[in-house]
Amino acid sequence: MLNQPKPPFPHQKHEKPGIESEISPRPRYHAPLYKGSGKLEGQVALITGGDSGIGRSVAVLYAREGADVALVYLTEEQSDAEETRAAVEAEGRRALLIPGNVQDMAFCQHAIDATIEAFGKLSILVNNAAFQNRMEDINDLTIEQWDTTFKTNIYGYFYMVKAAMPHLEKGATIINTGSIVGLNGSPALLDYAATKGAVHTFTKSLAAQLVERGIRVNCVAPGPVWTPLNPSDNRTPEEISEFGMDQPMERPAQPEEIAPTFVFLASNVDSSYMTGEVITLLGGETRAG
Repeated sequence: MLNQPKPPFPHQKHEKPGIESEISPRPRYHAPLYKGSGKLEGQVALITGGDSGIGRSVAVLYAREGADVALVYLTEEQSDAEETRAAVEAEGRRALLIPGNVQDMAFCQHAIDATIEAFGKLSILVNNAAFQNRMEDINDLTIEQWDTTFKTNIYGYFYMVKAAMPHLEKGATIINTGSIVGLNGSPALLDYAATKGAVHTFTKSLAAQLVERGIRVNCVAPGPVWTPLNPSDNRTPEEISEFGMDQPMERPAQPEEIAPTFVFLASNVDSSYMTGEVITLLGGETRAG
């Protein structure tokens, strides 16, 4: 087992959407102990929010398992996306960069079309892009923020699935990123938690709808993970320094510790009998929901 960074982390504050190269310590995504075995050989994955954080590590491990990868990200995150592309190519696979905003249905259609044009097919859709901004009081939570959170975190997932469906064949998989706060709630993340609860039930409902077509749909619901999302979400530098300390493992997860579950769920070798599941990764917590 690798020794992972533990809080307290340096005091820091980052502007949205957060650039991974500016975060200290750098989130770990290489997963040096993970050995590929061709589980995704010849497959094509599209990952939203694929430039950094969990999405970056998933892209690297998918490439290590033999998949080509399309990465969707905001234009402000170009530098992170370039680093992820280099990491995918270092694994011997191709990476396609598709900048844009998943709040826009037309862009989601463009992202799917571009993936099909570049790689000829789509085998795995990972809905991972997210917006989060802490707000302690509902009176301070604006309609604009509420709309942004929902349009990114659940509308964007719906748009991507709608655009992808004509191209997904039997054996394809859809994997959504949920969150423990979608099960337990969070007083400071009212809008975010509500969308993640929606993601969980979206996953279960879509899985039931697609099971006869042989398309599996599952969800990964982590606890705290050290990604650009959290140091740029309206926390104070002091709160960022202590992020994840209250977990039993006394630290947040690193992206490389979450990504193998996305491989497991994408692989028909490993999880062919699993659909409609919400898998929690909580660093020792044993209660969810």
